[in-house]
Amino acid sequence: MNSLRTPSSSTLHGRPTINHDSQAPNVLLLDLDGVLLDTRPVMEHAWQRVQEDHGLDVPFKEYERHLGRPFADIMERLGLADAEPLHRTYAEASTAASHLAREFDGVADVLHAFAAADWPLGIVTSKALDRAAPLLAGLGCPFATVRTPNGGGRGKPAPDPVLLALIDLSVDPADAVYVGDMAVDQEAARRAGVPYVHAGWGYGHPGSPSPAVAESPRDLLRLLAPGPFLEGSLV
Repeated sequence: MNSLRTPSSSTLHGRPTINHDSQAPNVLLLDLDGVLLDTRPVMEHAWQRVQEDHGLDVPFKEYERHLGRPFADIMERLGLADAEPLHRTYAEASTAASHLAREFDGVADVLHAFAAADWPLGIVTSKALDRAAPLLAGLGCPFATVRTPNGGGRGKPAPDPVLLALIDLSVDPADAVYVGDMAVDQEAARRAGVPYVHAGWGYGHPGSPSPAVAESPRDLLRLLAPGPFLEGSLV
């Protein structure tokens, strides 16, 4: 993985703050499912609907193995033809079950710490925009760009959505970090030339070569903003 030049950090009123460093990456790109929100219950419910409505005998574990890829790509890998009606069922059921999604502990506080340090935040996800937007709004954080399959280009593991997010923000790959939880996230970051951090609390395992791993959302501060954390801080 490319080395990460990092800023220092401290705390203010028990909340993390990040001191500026011109040599540090200054854009934080993140996946959504398995990184910001635990949406596994939503996905399980939606996939069960697909199984029931379309008479499929493909267990959720098989679907889950390919998370991070666009839905049509997953269907192809599962050997399921005519993905469009399956996608409609999945999307409808996923929207209806969106209340089952839960924020991973500490996510919003960490995002606000980066935002307060003037790091633009961006989302690169394979979830459709109409389903991603309400979930992101619930976090109450400012996202400077949100890249989904609706925006064109190839889906992950192609570098297209990561590169398009960088274009949106007018930054070079070396000035960003991408946080994901699946091997396809790591591959997309590698192909885009963007340093990658693996979310160890997510759904998948990192690929090779072994990247930096954050064990929790708060651990992103240790990796990207090391410094003298005080007792009672978020870390």
